[in-house]
Amino acid sequence: MDFEAIKSQAQRYEKDMVKFLRDMVRIPGESSNEGAKIQRAKEEMEKVGFDKIEIDKMGNLLGYIGHGKRLIAFDGHIDTVGIGERKNWKFDPYEGFENDTEIGGRGTSDQEGGIASAIYGAKIMKDLGLLNDKYTVLVTATVQEEDCDGLCWQYIIKEENIRPEFVVSTEPTDGGIYRGQRGRMEIRVDVKGISSHGSAPERGDNAIYKMSEIIQDIRALNNNGCGESTAILGLEKMLHEKYNPEWKEARFLGRGSVTVSQIFYSSPSRCAVADGCSISLDRRMTSGETWESCLEEIRQLPAVQRYADDLEVSMYDYDRPSYTGLSYPIECYFPTWVIPEDHAVTKALMEAHHELYGDKRQGPAAQIQMRQARPLLDKWTFSTNGVTIMGRNGIPCIGFGPGAEAQAHAPNEITWKEDLVRCAAVYAALPSIYIKNS
Repeated sequence: MDFEAIKSQAQRYEKDMVKFLRDMVRIPGESSNEGAKIQRAKEEMEKVGFDKIEIDKMGNLLGYIGHGKRLIAFDGHIDTVGIGERKNWKFDPYEGFENDTEIGGRGTSDQEGGIASAIYGAKIMKDLGLLNDKYTVLVTATVQEEDCDGLCWQYIIKEENIRPEFVVSTEPTDGGIYRGQRGRMEIRVDVKGISSHGSAPERGDNAIYKMSEIIQDIRALNNNGCGESTAILGLEKMLHEKYNPEWKEARFLGRGSVTVSQIFYSSPSRCAVADGCSISLDRRMTSGETWESCLEEIRQLPAVQRYADDLEVSMYDYDRPSYTGLSYPIECYFPTWVIPEDHAVTKALMEAHHELYGDKRQGPAAQIQMRQARPLLDKWTFSTNGVTIMGRNGIPCIGFGPGAEAQAHAPNEITWKEDLVRCAAVYAALPSIYIKNS
């Protein structure tokens, strides 16, 4: 391959990528309201000459380029979170802005910039004759990731019977190559009580008091160490060989965590003992933890055991319809995933980056010091569609995308033009390197 030609072609498309990204920013599109954004992305695929373009029943956009036997996919979710408190923005989040180096607006880093780079990465493959009869490239613009990460790919894999050889997630990686992330799940704990008049609380059984004990145990589960003298072993235990056969990858991804994120109650009035109390838990999982183990961990807490007859521990479900009206229910479980450092996909992406840009993270002047202090091969802090692609379905997944993790969900969100260009170039080179080596 002529790597200089790839870089030059990517640079040539900078203005096209910027214009496309700014157009997407101008179209609001939170989860389940992405229809207009999908249509705009479809127009861009048509403009650059994709060979086949489809929108599935859930509303995901699937663009194919090439006619080879092996399928390689690049995924980006097109939905965004809301803008939050408008006064925290220094500019219009939907009009955004552009200067010599940056593009601002909701969705620039998280993560419509990745879709722009992927579409033009595929265009470069076509321009430079990199496509052949060995592989086809699929670029997806997926929906509802912000609401339920991975739901879109569960539909694509299970209902559309599409199973790529591997998938590149174009979520923002600060110039790094990311090979995994912690998983997460959403847990609910419900405890029952008996109401009585507030003037005689001893006649009742206060569900809030029960829950307060449970919450303290949950706090201990998150905060405690794992010494044998600790009544409740903390989640730190999964970083140690004694408790976790996957402790090495757990140390790479980081320890799990649990926190109370919501609390609810039921009571006849403000002058009565509460007869019900519920909490939601945000549980982040490291390597070696499963939804079964996490639920059982809560069920075995001393306070939960104490009130077991009046208590239920369960996992939330998600069933919100997509913008097409399709409802595709799924558990609120988003598994941990990590692709090995020596996997063929990892090595191919590292080689593509090496040939094009060397062995250190690249980035704009304002970011370069922070980026190059971190290893090129790293992991995400947050969750991505990889929870389903690799976590549920075992399809190798790896991450490389324009923008910054810290910009995700933040006011005054920005990305960088040079990130768009660099990612498009790496995407263009990757399939040929992978096919050559496998």
